[in-house]
Amino acid sequence: MRIGHGYDVHKLVPGRRLILGGEEVPYEKGLLGHSDADVLAHAVSDALLGAAALGDIGCLFPDTDPAYSGANSLQLLQEVCRHVRANRYEIENIDATILCQRPKLRPYITAMRQNLAQACSVPVEQVSVKATTEEGLGFTGAGEGIAAHAVCLLR
Repeated sequence: MRIGHGYDVHKLVPGRRLILGGEEVPYEKGLLGHSDADVLAHAVSDALLGAAALGDIGCLFPDTDPAYSGANSLQLLQEVCRHVRANRYEIENIDATILCQRPKLRPYITAMRQNLAQACSVPVEQVSVKATTEEGLGFTGAGEGIAAHAVCLLR
């Protein structure tokens, strides 16, 4: 068994779509990044790569490569899972937490779980997604950005 942890953060800015776990969440701001800036998919990707000791998503999909400009992070996650499986690991479970003051994410959690499970080719019961505020503290609490943590277990 191998355990991995992933973390990602992106700044909230006007003029971008807010994509979390492959789900578009209506909001006046979106996350700034080279790809679609899906912090949840990025944190899950890094957890999986970390557990398999395969680096991080920046190694596989560098932000200096124009091929990944505006990339769909769920497609990148699918590629991460191919790398993990090519190294003879199977995903046992994924548990992720989004740190976000606004917007409220509860209505989108089920879809996020389904999107991540599909991208990873695992049953949705093996994927947990939670969201929490930071009670107005720090950059996430001030609404300046959104962060996500993820852990996974590989067999």
